[in-house]
Amino acid sequence: MIQTVVKRDGRIVGFNEEKIITAIRKAMLHTDKGEDMSLIRQITDHISFRGDAQMTVEAIQDMVEMELMKSSRKDVAKKYIAYRNQRRIARKAKTRDIFQEIINIQSNDVTRENANMNADTPAGMMMKFASETTKPFVDDFLLSEEVVDAVRDNYLHIHDKDYYPTKSLTCCQHPLDNILKNGFNAGHGESRPAKRIETASIMACISMETAQNEMHGGQAIPAFDFYLAPYVRASLIEELKGIEDLTGADYSHLYNKEIEDYVQQPLDFLSGEDRILQHAMNKTVVRVHQAMEAFIHNMNTIHSRGGNQVVFSSINYGTDTSAEGRCIIRELLNSTYRGVGNGETAIFPIQIWKKKRGVSYLPGDRNYDLYQLACKVTARRFFPNFLNLDATFNQNDAWRADDPMRYMHEVATMGCRTRVFENRFGPKTSVGRGNLSFSTINIVRLAIECMEVGNKEERISLFFAKLDNLLDITARQLHERMEFQKSAFAKQFPLLMSALWVGCDKLDPAGTIAPVINQGTLGIGFIGLAECLVALVGKHHGESEEAQELGLRIITYMRDRANGFSEQYQHNYSVLATPAEGLSGRFTRGDRKRFGVLPGITDRDYYTNSNHVPVYYKCSARRKAEIEAPYHALTGGGHIFYVEMDGDATHNPEAIMRVVDMMDQYNIGYGSVNHNRNRCLDCGHENSTKDLQECPECGSRNLDKLQRITGYLVGTTDRWNSAKLSELNDRVVHE
Repeated sequence: MIQTVVKRDGRIVGFNEEKIITAIRKAMLHTDKGEDMSLIRQITDHISFRGDAQMTVEAIQDMVEMELMKSSRKDVAKKYIAYRNQRRIARKAKTRDIFQEIINIQSNDVTRENANMNADTPAGMMMKFASETTKPFVDDFLLSEEVVDAVRDNYLHIHDKDYYPTKSLTCCQHPLDNILKNGFNAGHGESRPAKRIETASIMACISMETAQNEMHGGQAIPAFDFYLAPYVRASLIEELKGIEDLTGADYSHLYNKEIEDYVQQPLDFLSGEDRILQHAMNKTVVRVHQAMEAFIHNMNTIHSRGGNQVVFSSINYGTDTSAEGRCIIRELLNSTYRGVGNGETAIFPIQIWKKKRGVSYLPGDRNYDLYQLACKVTARRFFPNFLNLDATFNQNDAWRADDPMRYMHEVATMGCRTRVFENRFGPKTSVGRGNLSFSTINIVRLAIECMEVGNKEERISLFFAKLDNLLDITARQLHERMEFQKSAFAKQFPLLMSALWVGCDKLDPAGTIAPVINQGTLGIGFIGLAECLVALVGKHHGESEEAQELGLRIITYMRDRANGFSEQYQHNYSVLATPAEGLSGRFTRGDRKRFGVLPGITDRDYYTNSNHVPVYYKCSARRKAEIEAPYHALTGGGHIFYVEMDGDATHNPEAIMRVVDMMDQYNIGYGSVNHNRNRCLDCGHENSTKDLQECPECGSRNLDKLQRITGYLVGTTDRWNSAKLSELNDRVVHE
């Protein structure tokens, strides 16, 4: 007698004879003679009692075929066999269609899921083939049934699900000093410690490129200026030694002489040791500039992940006030301003200025001049973004202005907005830590399901009940993925788990990463707060104070539940303001298919990213800051504030400074400015004309139209998916 059934995905479920009855009945209804319930019951009982205790779906269906062929209803057997064959073909057809789209390099939401990845190259195609075939395996064998149902029913999205079987982690903030001082072994030969600035900049590139192949998210350096500063002095000493070799003199007493700033100056009116030291400084500044230029160039040309994607890289800087640290910052900004190649804007690394009162923000601060330069560079090149170390939630009691390693106590961010700082299992720091994985819930779907409840209080109460249940499912899913990640061996991550991750020095390469993995974070993301609020109260948080109060209540509740999950599972849970790219359209399509077109909710091709005011809603930059700022304190997993600027920002760095001032005033954690930037690839002409089709100088239509998609830059919208293109077209300027 059949008791359990092994499904095609490997799951074992209880036997249900109603499925046999339904299948035979459907076949009978497609014949001229119609159904025969007596025969259906006879065949079903025979199979139920004659079958083995546990059988596969295919074996049961084979028995149904045999019994129908032995019966008087051969016509039903033919229909049943034909239906089975059609289902078999349909299951294969979906994979076939996806593969054909990849093969034919069709521009769709499968091949344009990530604008940073070129899915048209052979390596990119292989990546997509692997991705699309791995995801069903994850659904079938690695996820619980409740999670599979939540994903299928459009409630939940598991980010980087195709990497799930690899047990890889999302991202890491590199302790680059460890790499530079000790060298590293990435599995194929060792790299010696750095001795000069050129080597240090190359090793910074190699560190991020190598780790990118071991992880599925972004790579970042939390204190780029502090880490590279010692190699400025080392290069200066090298220049002085070169002069010693030439002249036979001894200048060793100048090796560690205090220097106010590394600034190039003419030698005409200098003599003696002043002339010697200035000459060495001039040569050093040139070398630093070339090293920074090489660093940026390499980060835009070195490919990872099988050769189809440049490293998703970020660097944080701005608070090293030493002469050497300032030299790194200045030449990095100067090189960024000039551009790469023939003057193109560098897409990577995402550069992040760490703004700190008393250090790098106010007139009189040691690095205020560099802050002004940073704003000038942003006005032309979009980067750096700005990280507010003065925000209440970004401060650390351990930070001291006179601490040479104060960067250990400074928050750093990466990629689209990922933030790692608080820690239940070690020091409060970003260094050597990262996100383990994150999943995003569709709060819009939950709100739509509550719309038919007439009473507002009951509607909102029902929403929170649904949200509560989905949060439980999401937290369990993240915990289960982390438990799976724990079983990875340290040797699977040759660089990450030997030189980068906090505590990795205590790991046995043949042992698992379980002892150190808890230093990372698990992110519970959300998308579409604006549309969620429209469904619940008729307006989004930009239009209504009532909606804003409810929005803050929702995200506060999520934050509080995340804190509870941290206690329950003993992990670092946090709430993430999700940087949805492909997801922004996928959730919307699913909800529109189920509920139809709902004004202000599913009537566009995308849901609004996280807690942002909708891109199409007209309001001032200050008003946008007032609305979005309170959410930054609630989203410890990451957040960002955008301002869309009109006109040519190149000659208006003061406008950038006003945005940073708003960040300071409203306690905003992280922000950036968007503006138009066109460049003719034939003659190099640049302007800010919106929707430019032809170069006004040479008439060329070969244009580079730089745009920010979800936190990073893309030089062409050819790789954008349809939802993000729709969002781009809807963006309005914030006056």
